[in-house]
Amino acid sequence: MKDKLTRREFLALLGVGALTPLTIKKSMSETFMNSDNEIPFYVGTYTDGASKGIYYCHFNHNTGEIAIKGVTEHIVNPSFLTFDRDKHFLFAVSETNKFQGMKGGSVDAYKMDSKSGKLQHLNTQPTYGAAPCFISVDHTNHYVMVANYFGGNVTVYPIKEDGSLDKRSDFVQYHGKGVNPKRQDQPHAHSILPSPDNRFVLSCDLGTDKVHIFKFDDQHGKLTPAEQPFAKIKPGSGPRHIRFHPNTQWAYVLSEMGSTITVFDYNTEKGSLSEKQVISMLPADFTGKSTAAELHITTDGRFLYASNRGDDSIVVYTIDPDSGKLTLIQRTPSLGKIPRHFILDPSERYLLVANEKTNNVVVFTRDAKTGKIKPNGKSIEIPAPVCVRFT
Repeated sequence: MKDKLTRREFLALLGVGALTPLTIKKSMSETFMNSDNEIPFYVGTYTDGASKGIYYCHFNHNTGEIAIKGVTEHIVNPSFLTFDRDKHFLFAVSETNKFQGMKGGSVDAYKMDSKSGKLQHLNTQPTYGAAPCFISVDHTNHYVMVANYFGGNVTVYPIKEDGSLDKRSDFVQYHGKGVNPKRQDQPHAHSILPSPDNRFVLSCDLGTDKVHIFKFDDQHGKLTPAEQPFAKIKPGSGPRHIRFHPNTQWAYVLSEMGSTITVFDYNTEKGSLSEKQVISMLPADFTGKSTAAELHITTDGRFLYASNRGDDSIVVYTIDPDSGKLTLIQRTPSLGKIPRHFILDPSERYLLVANEKTNNVVVFTRDAKTGKIKPNGKSIEIPAPVCVRFT
């Protein structure tokens, strides 16, 4: 890892010289377009069935085909993965309820071999909360953040020079409950994500229908409540994941239980959220059981994609360039059951969907002009896939 930047130096890198988050993402995509046609990616899984761990795959950008190249074993339920910002290390939660005799799960750090894709295990740390289900890295590339679902808490870890994780630098326990006695009898932290400028950290709590907002001290890895300590979501909605628009002015919260997306104005100075739209992800005549899972926004900021489990669909929305509000333009079957996670490839010409219960990752092509997707006829069998990450 590189020496730490001061916040002023970090913000200067993002702001001075017009290096906005959007242009940074575009330059990454342009770099990718000059690379080899075989794009590596990893798939996290649940290992209580046939799965062996974290699968390493190649995606052919010309044909849209997937090939499995290897698997990293001896990690239980690596259900969510992320990389450091330089793509040298992979971090994975182990979604369990016990670790070394203690109540809680764990988080593992790996060094990635750029040629073979093999993962060299570096170390493991306890998460101090059961069922860790989400992991992210801050923008200074020095901290890993984990959300523990059954623990109802979040944990922060410094990243050492060799990519291994140091002992936790902070831990925050949530409190309260929601209106649904079966799903919301206690807090359920479901995600944790740094703001684009790294000054704040936002965390969805499915159990209390809140999005917690923290000031982030990126010199010491500490979280303190922001001026607006949380934003409320409609009772019983169960907020799961949050994404920022590339212009950093809007934030989108996907709610699992309500199968909705809430659009917020985001105040970059205060880190506060102001609700402006709530839109359903389900058909108006839908009567079955369905829960929302994941959302992604294209780097040009024009389209948002989200997945439904039960309705088993991918929904596509246009984003109004002036207000950030969403308009539904497409709903398409995921070609499997329980599309828990999906990802756009670095060129954003393809979308890969991980269908957990049918053990397949399905490839869709994407029209950059219309935003609409369609299956390209390619897929691959992977046991219980629940997270897909391109390097």
